[in-house]
Amino acid sequence: MSIRPIRLIGDPVLRTPCDPIRDITDGVRTLVRDLEDTVDDEGRAGVAANQIGVTLRAFSFRHEDLGVGHILNPHIVELSDEQQHDDEGCLSVPGLWFPRSRAAYARCVGTTVDGDDIEIAGDDVIARLIQHEVGHLDGELYIDGLERSVRKRALRAIRETF
Repeated sequence: MSIRPIRLIGDPVLRTPCDPIRDITDGVRTLVRDLEDTVDDEGRAGVAANQIGVTLRAFSFRHEDLGVGHILNPHIVELSDEQQHDDEGCLSVPGLWFPRSRAAYARCVGTTVDGDDIEIAGDDVIARLIQHEVGHLDGELYIDGLERSVRKRALRAIRETF
């Protein structure tokens, strides 16, 4: 088991868009194991590869309806117009939660490390998880999409905390 340390806000790897995975190598298999081990720690729902310092397009997830798994080269293919507004946090910005609007439904497609097609879709927490983790892979943090007044408060809290 290899639980990898989570990179924190300020680390440039978190702002680096991740590269597509073109070949399944031993390194990619190790990455997937590490992502799944890391997300399977208590209180975690998703971990993107760049959160553990790897700029490849992959994330792991943990949810009671989905179990623990991973997706390589994920792409969001559907988002609902309906929005949900809820508090959101991030392992890379630990201890700070802020209200963030997200699509209430999301559907994401990609592949597994075995080359099988995979689709993750759902409402509420699953929709938020998909959008949050794909955002990481695009070099974004959840604070980027906060409403202006909330983002100002978040950035102040981040400066005081980190």
